[in-house]
Amino acid sequence: MSTAGTPQTDTPAASDIAARLREAGFVRLVAAGTGDGVAAAGLLADAMDRQRVAYQTSVVPLPDAGGRATSADLTVALDRPATDADLTLGTDGHPASVVTFAVARELASDEAALPETMAVLALAGPLGVGREPDERVLAAADTERRPGVAVPVADTAAGLAHSTLVHAPFSGSVPDTRERLAGLPDDRAIASAVALAVAGDEAGVPRGAEAVEQLLRPHAGGPFETVGGYADVLDTLAREQPGHAVAAALGAELSVLDIWRDHARRAHTAVREARTGRYDGLFVARCDGQAPVGTVARLVRDYRSPEPVVLVVADGEAAMLAVPDASADVGAAVETAARAVDGEGAGTRLRGRARFDTEPSAFVLEAREAV
Repeated sequence: MSTAGTPQTDTPAASDIAARLREAGFVRLVAAGTGDGVAAAGLLADAMDRQRVAYQTSVVPLPDAGGRATSADLTVALDRPATDADLTLGTDGHPASVVTFAVARELASDEAALPETMAVLALAGPLGVGREPDERVLAAADTERRPGVAVPVADTAAGLAHSTLVHAPFSGSVPDTRERLAGLPDDRAIASAVALAVAGDEAGVPRGAEAVEQLLRPHAGGPFETVGGYADVLDTLAREQPGHAVAAALGAELSVLDIWRDHARRAHTAVREARTGRYDGLFVARCDGQAPVGTVARLVRDYRSPEPVVLVVADGEAAMLAVPDASADVGAAVETAARAVDGEGAGTRLRGRARFDTEPSAFVLEAREAV
């Protein structure tokens, strides 16, 4: 069954979703391999634990169909389509973690029964995939903003060098970042320097000046120094070690920063070394080897692409992303292009992934036609 280009319908009210979860004997959660998908799974898993509803959580990156592996009374797809989902949350333009936070509040016996950590998790989910936080979640999280940048470690230069929330001339290199920040008197000056570096980047695009705002004046809190830092690590784990990502979303203390650093270095190197091409409405970045195409696509979309849709291709795989107001249906385009080269592709209106055995140039040609 096709999972891409699915017509979007109105998401049921949070109270209706909560009622269906309470009535289910066993719930299956199928999350996308993104920070938002994992955060949404963590929110529902915590809520169902409190309601004593049995559940199973799996992170299923696209283009895998996410079909039924075990029998369940209710299957909920989070930030992705699934072939047999009874509910699909987060593919209609609203981050899945925001929707599931509202559901978790409905499931709680009273507002105080929902831990503050869950509000922070719901705040982190959208930030990791480049989306603005929801005002209702902001109010519930009750976090304070402070000067500086959103990194997950106390060493600002090391955190900034490995952040996947920004791509600037110093990204990926701790020595270059330390040199850039040398002599700056305080966190406010650091934030200004980062913003100026993005704005003055000769390879950058105007969209970067907006994207970098998510890095500045971070929300304090969460298990990784700042909420934005938490979002960064969570999204990286979702792509590299999904099991660790779910555990981190549920509050486990894990040593995962080396995974985050390695992922970030590879992503920033791929952005810098990609061979690019611009077409009508589409910007293509070709990477060598096994680049983390999902993260690269987000960074290219936000900091390098003059077009609303970005396609990143590497050996045997591709990721496509669009800005929220793009007219293209990315999931449908990726599925069509993958089918044309005997590969697999799936996605949502704004995000798609594909696997194929042909030359990347063949997939790019089909994707250009499909967008």
